[in-house]
Amino acid sequence: MGLREIAIGGLYLSPLLLYVLLGLAVALLVRALLHHLVGTRRLWFEAWFDTALFVICTAAVAFLSSSAAGVA
Repeated sequence: MGLREIAIGGLYLSPLLLYVLLGLAVALLVRALLHHLVGTRRLWFEAWFDTALFVICTAAVAFLSSSAAGVA
């Protein structure tokens, strides 16, 4: 996909919006999996963990999207 704007009804949206939504979905899935496997007692600062996981997942989605666009 790269970093091209997405036009929806004459409104241009940043591709980062799509990356953030995908990163949020991935982060929620990973968070649910980790909470199921590890539990909540091991996470001391749960809000910091969730924020870091969201940022990492969003960066991974953006990286994989940009590297996939470079191959095609």
